[in-house]
Amino acid sequence: MPAPRKYPLELRERAVRMYRSAEPKPVIRRMAEELGVHHEALRNWIRQAEADAGERGDILTTAEREELAALRKENAQLKRANEVLRTASAFFAAQLDPTRPR
Repeated sequence: MPAPRKYPLELRERAVRMYRSAEPKPVIRRMAEELGVHHEALRNWIRQAEADAGERGDILTTAEREELAALRKENAQLKRANEVLRTASAFFAAQLDPTRPR
């Protein structure tokens, strides 16, 4: 189970909307102090929102991150299944041909 979030999702969304709608762009550190959040947390939220909007190509979007996590989980399960099958295959091969050297 993932760790609980330190800041509510509503606060994150509101902070990103405030930053993106402000002109000129405010200083992130000052804005974070006003909102009562850590400046790096706010910076990461803004970067992720920009990636999700297609404005950044250097980081994965939220959907891509979720897909990557699911694929990694599936890959780990398949590796475990292959190991079980490999072990079972060796066991049954030894049972079928007991004269075969190991």
